[in-house]
Amino acid sequence: MPLIESRAPADPLGLFQRWYREAERNGVPQPDAIALATADSRGAPSARMVLFKGIEKERFLFYSNYESRKGRDLASNRRAALVFYWSATGHQVRVSGRVSRLPRAASAAYFHSRPRGAQLSALASRQSRVVASRAVLEKAVAELDRRYPKTVPLPPDWGGYALRPDWIEFWEHRADRLHDRLRYVRKRGGGWRLERLSP
Repeated sequence: MPLIESRAPADPLGLFQRWYREAERNGVPQPDAIALATADSRGAPSARMVLFKGIEKERFLFYSNYESRKGRDLASNRRAALVFYWSATGHQVRVSGRVSRLPRAASAAYFHSRPRGAQLSALASRQSRVVASRAVLEKAVAELDRRYPKTVPLPPDWGGYALRPDWIEFWEHRADRLHDRLRYVRKRGGGWRLERLSP
């Protein structure tokens, strides 16, 4: 469907979900892989790939270690941006807004839904910190596996984040490079303003 203002839904999250399902149907490898950009208190930027874990209350969810580079950035500067790119469908979605932590109960529920190996790795790793060798990490995981034969505890420095968009931009590829870009900007009183951007 062409990206035309008259056909665009009033709610950008509906369009996002349609494009996301289209990416899944078209066999995009890992459509939930997103680039997350943050900046520290001095404005120094940093970007990395994380996994998108759904939308809740108009917020984009992801999980991480609170003491990682991204966690430290978000503790001092709550503004962040996400980029989804699905080459098979010719779509990109950019999201920018403010990030908050999810409640501890929500983080625990998601943590315990993960495979046991992922839980042990999260508990063993001090993400983004220098480590002497891979053997050190493997030894830590093995020790935790023995210590917690049944339930792996939620690490105190691990949990969920929710990004509430200030704006969401939809980009659609055109062969002549005259790509389509529509941006939804959140209005103060509620709802969204739709804008067309030059490619």
